[in-house]
Amino acid sequence: MKIAILGAGNAGCALAADLTMHGHEVTVVKTSHAMHDENYDYLLEHNGEMTLHEFGEVKTAYIHKVTRDVAAVKGMQIVIINTQSNYHEQLIQRVAPHLEDDQILLVNPGYLSTAYVLKYCPDKKIMIAEAQSAFIDGRITEPGHFRVGFRNVRNPIGIYPAYRREEAIAKLDQLDERLVYLDSVVEAALHNPNLIVHTVGSVMSIPRIEKSHGDFCMYHEAYTRENPATWRILEALDAEKMDVLDALGFERLPYVEACKYRNSLDESIDAKEVFLNYAEMPTRAKGPTKVDSRYISEDVPQGLVMLEALGKALNVPTPICTALIEIATVALGRSMRAEGRTPQRLGYENIGKIIADAKKTEERAVSVL
Repeated sequence: MKIAILGAGNAGCALAADLTMHGHEVTVVKTSHAMHDENYDYLLEHNGEMTLHEFGEVKTAYIHKVTRDVAAVKGMQIVIINTQSNYHEQLIQRVAPHLEDDQILLVNPGYLSTAYVLKYCPDKKIMIAEAQSAFIDGRITEPGHFRVGFRNVRNPIGIYPAYRREEAIAKLDQLDERLVYLDSVVEAALHNPNLIVHTVGSVMSIPRIEKSHGDFCMYHEAYTRENPATWRILEALDAEKMDVLDALGFERLPYVEACKYRNSLDESIDAKEVFLNYAEMPTRAKGPTKVDSRYISEDVPQGLVMLEALGKALNVPTPICTALIEIATVALGRSMRAEGRTPQRLGYENIGKIIADAKKTEERAVSVL
């Protein structure tokens, strides 16, 4: 298939190489000059060469095309957004004139970006998919080289609109990326693991992040078997997320169970043990290396602000979520809500369409939103 990936960072380049190895014709579109320009230049100068280093195995792919022209999405069967979610709205608005009917737009991860697609592509018959998390975890170690830290064994995906679900699945299955399918993009948005694990682990570690001067690994230090306090905060935030899911008519699935479903095929292992095993892996990359990093500056406004707003609309209390937003706002010295995914920014009408499309919600939830 012809696939375009918008975003030439860690996740985008790794996925581009992986899909190329699966036999697809992949075009990578660099959407900004914010970072990874050296890697982009390397790809241009070396015929799209990208090497994946995965636990002793080394594989090299030659990506079909790399460009900065977002118009390259024309004629593609699947378009994948693989940028930080802070920039989804601007990017979707920018690429909207070039998207075409019957394309699949896969946002990875989503955080309810389907609402932005409805906002800027109201008349286009696009199939929208949202993923919970990146399919391949790791880092670009030097231009043209990516070290794989982990691969999900399952990648949950939500699809909108529901009536085109089977049509979308038939195409998405051809990616060969271990996809499984949820009832709605809402579940994909609220089960984004970073909503829970990044925000709690980073906000509660702010003094340690500052003192470490870059020598900090959140997964190794914030979540340990010996220190349960941070874990209790995580569980309290997770309970608020499940309260919102419940009010919207979806299953109360705890964070650890969603993590186990993504990360392990062994049904006999305790779900929390799966997470702790993941957190303890020596391949976990360092980070955040500063307080104003994506662990907070992305996942608080794009994740927690969205969760808090949905809670308010549904009369579901979210005090832990609110407290984390307030602490992050003070720590970073700017309003997380002003940058965040509020219903006003996403569009009340768009959110209502998404929830109603799932056919799993109470009438009350739809009417409130």
